[in-house]
Amino acid sequence: MKIGVYDSGLGGLTIFKEAIKNVAADYIYLGDNKNAPYGVKKKKIVKEYIFNNVEYLINQGCKIIVIACNTATSIAIKDLRQKYQDICFIGTEPAVKKAVDSNDYKKILICGTSLTIKEEKLNNLIHDLHANEKVELLSLDKLVDFAESEKVNFNNNTLNLEVIKYLKESFKDYKIEDYSYLVLGCTHFPLFKNEFKDVLGTNINIIDGSVGVVNNLKNKVLTLNKNNQNTCKIKLVITKDSKFFINKFKTITCVNNFEVKVFDK
Repeated sequence: MKIGVYDSGLGGLTIFKEAIKNVAADYIYLGDNKNAPYGVKKKKIVKEYIFNNVEYLINQGCKIIVIACNTATSIAIKDLRQKYQDICFIGTEPAVKKAVDSNDYKKILICGTSLTIKEEKLNNLIHDLHANEKVELLSLDKLVDFAESEKVNFNNNTLNLEVIKYLKESFKDYKIEDYSYLVLGCTHFPLFKNEFKDVLGTNINIIDGSVGVVNNLKNKVLTLNKNNQNTCKIKLVITKDSKFFINKFKTITCVNNFEVKVFDK
């Protein structure tokens, strides 16, 4: 079983890290660092990136592909499933349902990229959950830039002061005590959970969708692969050579033994 995990950059590692701990398989992580960030670009251009990268993963033998990017999922998952019907695609979307299902919430604030927030997929989800009146949306595009920046440290004991300054400015007009949940609608955002907690305090519950995505992946693997697999070979594919990206991959995933390839198309 070979599984592809794909994101515009480092954000998908929040899902990838959980996947390799919980699902035995051979993995290819594709980070499109040459074209990141996706969330502020035109939809048509981003779709071209997505299909090029997904085709690469299919050609490498991936039968399951996790689109570990909320933006890519929101604009392309339907078209990907229609074009590649023999491939199992697992998308990533803001875990709004988890907040709504709690039944004890006041209001929910969903943070994402501008492209995710504008797309019908998220707005339809909110509508289907009958949560329109209790949900607000906030774009935090600059967090993706911070995540991909060489200046940012992902050490659990270190807070990134520039990120904190940006979050304080972004939340200054919100009465946080009015919200029960903050839903992180971009896979890059969980990298800054400590900064969110520092700015917002502990009375708001922060939700990301990585656990749900990995549980979905686990179920798909059990369905498609009846044989137990104990090996876990890992390959990192990037679209621009970057020692920084490779080092961050090691730091975030705690993986040291992996192959690296540059795919530049």
